[in-house]
Amino acid sequence: MKFDAFPTGFKIAVIGSGAIGCYYGGRLAQHGRNVHFLMRRDLEAVRKDGLQVRSPDGDFHLPQVNAAGSTPEIGPSDLVLIALKTTSNTDLEKLVPPLLGENTALLTLQNGFGNEDFLAERFGAERVMGGLCFVCLNRVARGVIEHYGHGSLSIGEFNRPPQPRTRQVVEEFAACGIVTRLAENLVTERWRKLVWNVPFNGLSIAAGKITTDAILADADLCALARSLMAEVIEAAGREGHAIPRDFIEVQIARTRTMGAYKPSSLIDYAEGREVEVESIWGEPYRRGLKAGADVPRLEMLYFLLKKLSVRN
Repeated sequence: MKFDAFPTGFKIAVIGSGAIGCYYGGRLAQHGRNVHFLMRRDLEAVRKDGLQVRSPDGDFHLPQVNAAGSTPEIGPSDLVLIALKTTSNTDLEKLVPPLLGENTALLTLQNGFGNEDFLAERFGAERVMGGLCFVCLNRVARGVIEHYGHGSLSIGEFNRPPQPRTRQVVEEFAACGIVTRLAENLVTERWRKLVWNVPFNGLSIAAGKITTDAILADADLCALARSLMAEVIEAAGREGHAIPRDFIEVQIARTRTMGAYKPSSLIDYAEGREVEVESIWGEPYRRGLKAGADVPRLEMLYFLLKKLSVRN
């Protein structure tokens, strides 16, 4: 397989057409890129009414969308964006093969740790890229995405430095209005995102189905969020991925701009869906423990969320 740049007008498939997949895939399609969406629940609605994104950066509506009910309908693609919940990763074993050509790249936009490894084991490490989405959005109706703010991406390669294709993908997203940066080290970027995901996704569930503004408004919960961030930063550092401590206050300030935001894990929990406990809390906890980090609050939150998720 080659790591060269993709051909002009390259074909993009989106697996997992929820909030993340529809937003980023929609932005690409809005700017004329050749995007094909695998749709399930929303298939008929999107075929009838198109895809709508409401955003402070400008609303847009795509009346005609390449929406398919199966990956064989889409066929071999140059780049596959994977935005399924990690709890559905086993579905990828059947969904991905019909999309593979000789040089197809797989770009996972999923949360937490372990997703690149899962893809590499099944489809070849040379195909795998990873992306970190720093965005505030929800799917509010069939074919309707509400984008509240932020939206930047960090994109890198799995266990190797950036390649020509990596730079091309970064440039494509940037050309379509997405602030996108090249990640020199994908694992470092995953740890950086977990600095936010671990406390705010977790406490929104554990503290009684509350939004991010309620966490910040409660002095004890806000202090706990800061402590959890510090533990994630220590675990990352023990693995050799340095994150400055002032990143905590950057994340707190960023969260204050979100208002009464419901993190994706809270929405899954409230609607009775399986929560991504292992990828967001379990794997970071295990990696931190193995590296010798002191992570008692992360440990507590992980085991609590495991219990709550089972009851749900």
